[in-house]
Amino acid sequence: MPDSAQPLAENQQPYRVLARKYRPQTFAELIGQDAMVQTLANAIKRDRLAHAFLMTGVRGVGKTSTARLIAKALNCIGPDGQGGPTIAPCGVCEPCVAIAEGRHIDVIEMDAASHTGVDDVREIIEAVRYAAVSARYKIYIIDEVHMLSKNAFNALLKTLEEPPPHVKFLFATTEVNKVPITVLSRCQRFDLRRITADMLAKHFNEILGKEGVEAEEEAVWLIANAAEGSARDGLSILDQAIAHADLDGHHSITGAQVREMLGLSDRSAIRRLFGLLLDGNNAGLLEAVREQYALGVEPVSLMRGLLDLVHAVTVVKVGRADNPVFGADERSAIADWAQSLGFPSLHRLWQLLLKGHDEVVRAATPIEAAEMALLRVLHAANMPDPGELLALLQQGGSAANEGAGNNVAGNSAAANGVGNNAAGIGAATYSAAANPTPLNATDNNAPAPSSSATTPVSQPASSPASEMVHTGAPPANLPSSVKALVELCWQHNRASMGQALQDKVRPVRIAPPQIDIARGTGLGDNFTRELAETLTAITGTRWTVAFADGEGAPTLFEQEQAAQAAETAAIMDLPIVKAAFAAFPDAKLVPPDMDKRKAN
Repeated sequence: MPDSAQPLAENQQPYRVLARKYRPQTFAELIGQDAMVQTLANAIKRDRLAHAFLMTGVRGVGKTSTARLIAKALNCIGPDGQGGPTIAPCGVCEPCVAIAEGRHIDVIEMDAASHTGVDDVREIIEAVRYAAVSARYKIYIIDEVHMLSKNAFNALLKTLEEPPPHVKFLFATTEVNKVPITVLSRCQRFDLRRITADMLAKHFNEILGKEGVEAEEEAVWLIANAAEGSARDGLSILDQAIAHADLDGHHSITGAQVREMLGLSDRSAIRRLFGLLLDGNNAGLLEAVREQYALGVEPVSLMRGLLDLVHAVTVVKVGRADNPVFGADERSAIADWAQSLGFPSLHRLWQLLLKGHDEVVRAATPIEAAEMALLRVLHAANMPDPGELLALLQQGGSAANEGAGNNVAGNSAAANGVGNNAAGIGAATYSAAANPTPLNATDNNAPAPSSSATTPVSQPASSPASEMVHTGAPPANLPSSVKALVELCWQHNRASMGQALQDKVRPVRIAPPQIDIARGTGLGDNFTRELAETLTAITGTRWTVAFADGEGAPTLFEQEQAAQAAETAAIMDLPIVKAAFAAFPDAKLVPPDMDKRKAN
């Protein structure tokens, strides 16, 4: 028979995974929950034990383990059989041993996920009337209690509020929001915290020592971070890392092996990607992304790695200590970026990468989505901060020209084709011809041009139509300007006539109900008759419309164009705008949408 098929020796125990082998057997071994342990210790010492406890928290923080420890603490009788409830159960008496092995007759564990109905709760209600067989307390541990049905919860309420003195209820749940408030109000609640990476790393090092396995510090920190605050998740990963590593030659678990096992991207590759982003190297960036993809790194992992790096640079910049998981080279690179990058740039990078991460997660083709997202980040990351433009402006126009093309990291972006991106310099009317997604104006500190600017926006000269003297007293409520006539036509669903009045009519004289207009604007010979009939039908007053000699006043459309041209000229004359165009010669000023402008 092959060795692998041989039965276990009589004294050989089957392998137990680390998460079960090192389950806490005392409150001292329960890590990260000091506040709860202190509360329970004081309650036991002062004999102020509640009749129901509720443990809540994320997976793997010790909810079920805590419930079993409470059961042992309440039923421990000590090595001599004379002890009472204690926060430090002996672990050797019959109740402690039986509870640890899950075979004590008076400690009933129930999985609410498979016992959800009212009949299951009815069995508990019937059984609580009888005293414990051999223990001090009869204890019911109900795991994932939020899975009970509404009727089951209602059936339990009366017993839960006034149980017999020999009964204790211990509930555990990961979704406390699904537990009815009527149940919560009858329990003493403990919120178990996520276990910090520091505590997990220390805990894993202790377990590795007991197992006789060596591991690099980076490997342990990677596992602790991947656990996300869960001791059970971390021990499962540690178990997998021990199996994955080549320990036959007594080598230790390496960080590279853990990265490969977890499918994490190489941090050196992530640093190279980040540098390419800041340098504006389009071709190099795409090539690096494809290289990582060919190596089996998922696009979403690349985006996550870049997000982690931006976060690390930001926290170093605010003065927080370096993450121990980083190597010396990585810490040096992060420190350099923290020195050269400003907070606005880091915040923009974070927002753009976060948006790209979400797009990659949802995309049908993740690799293409990652490439497009990173290209967008590349262009936006190299936009100069408006504050820098203002600083250059204060130093003088020559300084603005000298500083043109430099990106936020001090690298030359113009050489990589990204210097033509407009910087969203505080006014929503500026955009880049080369970049369709400039940074939002809300991310910048420069004030938008306003009516209180140093150089006021000039208004067009008063048109002849606005200065005309209307001869005669017009009848009441008759419109006395072309603008009023246009509004009247629009109000009465005469859209085509209103449009013609706005775009083509140059008034020579307006004296309601008489209008004289100039020729030569594309108006047909029948226009005067049609306009007269339209106004007569709308107002009930006979109108006379005729062509007259002279150029007349500009049309409303021409007046609007003149006003826009004057406003554009005034904006272009602002010092900050001149500085922006000095930095970005190919940028252009985009006029606002006229319909939105009218609405505003």
